[in-house]
Amino acid sequence: MNSNPGQSYQQQPSSNSERHDDDAALSEFLASLMDYNPTIPDELVEHYLTKSGFQCPDVRLTRLVAVATQKFIADVATESLQHCKARQSSVVKDKKQTKDKRLILAMEDLSKALREYGINVKHQEYFGDSPSAGLDPVLREE
Repeated sequence: MNSNPGQSYQQQPSSNSERHDDDAALSEFLASLMDYNPTIPDELVEHYLTKSGFQCPDVRLTRLVAVATQKFIADVATESLQHCKARQSSVVKDKKQTKDKRLILAMEDLSKALREYGINVKHQEYFGDSPSAGLDPVLREE
């Protein structure tokens, strides 16, 4: 525990050489973005940045947003996979073991993963989701 309550818990570079090293690493990273070809095309990122009201002619910033978006999508996909595996393992325990071990990603898995990031997904109920989905709302017994 810190004895001085006014002192910040964040560590600041203690010397100019450490700050220079951080600046050099940042400059090197930004320069490497010029050579990097992200999975998400620059045009797509620029479209959504412009649509949200952000304009910047620097390609490095566009690619930085593309890298961050790619990381977010990868994290959500990984979380969805974990939810899918957990859901299907509970189904296998209830029923006898089957030969087919393919994972089937459901909207439920994706919704749970996105909920962890503060994104609530609501999708329309399909006919196969519940027995009363295709019935007139007046006739439903809920």
